[in-house]
Amino acid sequence: MSTNIPPVSVQLYTLRDACQDDFDDVLAELARIGYAGVEPFNLFGKSPDEFCQQVQDLGMRVSSSHFPWTNRAESLNEVVETIQALGLTRAPGGFGPDDFKDRASLEKTIATTAELVDALKPHGLTLFLHNHYWEYDLIDGKPGYHYLQDAVPDVEFEIDTYWAANFGQCNPAEEITRVNKRVPLIHVKDGPLVKGQSHVAVGDGAMDIPALFTAADPDTLEWAVVELDQCDTDMMTAVTASYQYLTSNQLAQGNV
Repeated sequence: MSTNIPPVSVQLYTLRDACQDDFDDVLAELARIGYAGVEPFNLFGKSPDEFCQQVQDLGMRVSSSHFPWTNRAESLNEVVETIQALGLTRAPGGFGPDDFKDRASLEKTIATTAELVDALKPHGLTLFLHNHYWEYDLIDGKPGYHYLQDAVPDVEFEIDTYWAANFGQCNPAEEITRVNKRVPLIHVKDGPLVKGQSHVAVGDGAMDIPALFTAADPDTLEWAVVELDQCDTDMMTAVTASYQYLTSNQLAQGNV
């Protein structure tokens, strides 16, 4: 395989119920499937060092993290300590629907983003933002996220490709292309693109998955991260099928 094919990780929120029941078993099963990495949203009582060691012992890596969330400058110490202990250089962030509801809210969000980027720099960390669909709602005829992307050039992105489609209102591949030099991570998910309906295994829904990888900058994209918020089928089965689709189509590579 080309070295430009990114390794595949999984956002552990996808398996949150199983993680709550037996976190160790979930990690072991993901390693058995062949996932190269995991992206935690909670460490379930483990220290960052313990979690890192366990993941490494299973032959995987911590690709990125959604814990702890970077949303206030006053909580920065916990963010810096945890992210560095996880062996990462990127701190996660994101915003709710009220932060993109109108132009005034958007301006506050832009200011907050710039403040967090500047606060992380002395610690050698960059900020990446994860989106949902509301960032792509129009404000004065333009997706709100575009204003933020243009206003804060040093922020990076983990484009959630399903939400970036905004239920068919946007082209997620074009949204990646727009900032692809700043997209080291993508969330790969699939579904019917209908609000309120469940996600499905990657490759089984309405998303043009290959187009997402074509849109990414191969020299910038470091990880493809599978995330399914909810499925009507068994979640581990969907996670396995997602891995098989991505690796068999040489869109991402695992450990086996």
